[in-house]
Amino acid sequence: MFWRMTGLTSASPVDTILEKENFTLEELLDEDEIIQECKALNGRLINFLQARRQVEQLLRYIVEEASEVSENKQTFKFPFIACEIFTCEVEGILNTLTEDEELMKLLFAFLKPDHPHGALLAGYFGKVVLCLMTRRTAQFMSYVKGHPEIFHQLVDLIGITSMMEVLIRLIGADETAYSNYTDVLQWVDATRVLDLLVDKFNSSDSPEVHANTAEVLCAITRYAPPGFAAKICSPSFVGRLFQNALDNSRPKSVLVHSLSVCISLLDPKRLLQSSYQSFRSQLSHGSVVIANPETVNGMLQCLGELLKLLDVTASEVVEFMSVLFTLGSEDAEKELICLGALRRVLDMFFEYPYNNFLHHQVENIVSSCLESKKILLIEHLLHECDIVGKLLGAERQPTVSADWDKPTISAQGRSPPRIGNIGHLTSIANKLVQAANTSRLIQTHLQENTEWVDWHAGVLVKRNAMENIHNWACGRPTSLHDRARDSDDEDFRDRDYDVAALASNLSQAFRYNIYGNDDIEDAHGSLERDDEDVYFDDESAEVVISSLRLGMIRIALFSQTQTGLPLKMKELLMIAPLVPCFAITKFG
Repeated sequence: MFWRMTGLTSASPVDTILEKENFTLEELLDEDEIIQECKALNGRLINFLQARRQVEQLLRYIVEEASEVSENKQTFKFPFIACEIFTCEVEGILNTLTEDEELMKLLFAFLKPDHPHGALLAGYFGKVVLCLMTRRTAQFMSYVKGHPEIFHQLVDLIGITSMMEVLIRLIGADETAYSNYTDVLQWVDATRVLDLLVDKFNSSDSPEVHANTAEVLCAITRYAPPGFAAKICSPSFVGRLFQNALDNSRPKSVLVHSLSVCISLLDPKRLLQSSYQSFRSQLSHGSVVIANPETVNGMLQCLGELLKLLDVTASEVVEFMSVLFTLGSEDAEKELICLGALRRVLDMFFEYPYNNFLHHQVENIVSSCLESKKILLIEHLLHECDIVGKLLGAERQPTVSADWDKPTISAQGRSPPRIGNIGHLTSIANKLVQAANTSRLIQTHLQENTEWVDWHAGVLVKRNAMENIHNWACGRPTSLHDRARDSDDEDFRDRDYDVAALASNLSQAFRYNIYGNDDIEDAHGSLERDDEDVYFDDESAEVVISSLRLGMIRIALFSQTQTGLPLKMKELLMIAPLVPCFAITKFG
């Protein structure tokens, strides 16, 4: 193996097998050290494995299901070892595979409709294909270009996660897309893979298929080749998405995952989700899909029908609305106001006091309206939606209603619990106050409401003061910041220590009876670092002891009069159970 030294260890079991006159591939696959020997590039082993006959047998273990009467080794171990051999990225083995048309056909025979597609072998197949994409890109893509049916077969198997991952990489919708093979992406753009993907929403009832299809489409919106970027944001494509989503005969998962694709198209925050975008933008073949006005208008045509499903699929529709408000599209805002969507989601905010995801999205919607500084939105929010009145009403009765007509009611025989959206209400109220500083319209509306003025002065201000963590008298003592700093301890103060972790290491290294008396004496006098120093050195000890002492001074000040002990003695008694005696002696 790679760590074996000549003359110090016995021969590898793999070499022992290779020295036999007659041995089989199965004997090698059954040996535990074969993967390590492959990574170490054992010459005799590589020469044997790169032969066409052996590569073919390795492929059969990956793509062909073992018979029911087969041993567990043939069902589980050998396919796993065969997959690992390919992913060791040995040049000779990969060359044998990619340069042989028949072997490549054998590999992709796994995708045929009449072939069994177990999850275990599908995972092994996916790993081998991804390895070929990375290490043999030109040869691999040349084969796929000559066999376009591979795209259809992958889409048909998209319910299997491994197939989804292969498809994402194959169409270039991944961070590791082929930046040096622009011609590859050009012919991939010409495929009908987008149409095939959208059709899966209509042809399959499986939630897994819908989820994986949406995942691929969302990946395309993030790392789209130019051709895909133009197609996926076109009104016709969006119309097909909504046509499937609003079909009452289709499962709910179609609506949910279709909306997730639309959200990915519209949400500008996705530009910040990956540092890869800064690199991707420099490539001529890659672009980020940005929804144009035509795309938004295509979605607005179906918005009325979509809002009818608001109570059924609240979270998905509200998130979609939140993204529309974030865009700042005047057409979208007017349509949402006309349909009463904003008023309805605010009502749902109070009707479902424990749906935190809903509260988060509604708060984002309110923030977008206030930050837009558009008179139409702000007036609608203040007057038609009566956000201030609803907020004050929830503060007057901060418990779940006992009204049986409400969606959320209290359990019988128990006192009603407190509503769970008080934190979001406080945040919205603070945003109203902040917006009033720059908007005369909001400021006048708030000042004319006497109940708001009283609640703001008597409740909100006090609540903000109590929840201001910077005023809490806890954590690191403030006296530490007030002490004068000299040149000797300046470096000690500037260093960022995790005191809790150091204290934990201290207890591990010096807990009772871990080290004998001799070890403790060595810790005092030896100039050489021994095992204890791995856990805790002198500088670390100084940090922990100093921090503990500073933290105990405050406690000692409050209890000194009760015990009558001097401050220094009390401080040592408090620290003593926490640290070893030699540390106190040294640094105390």
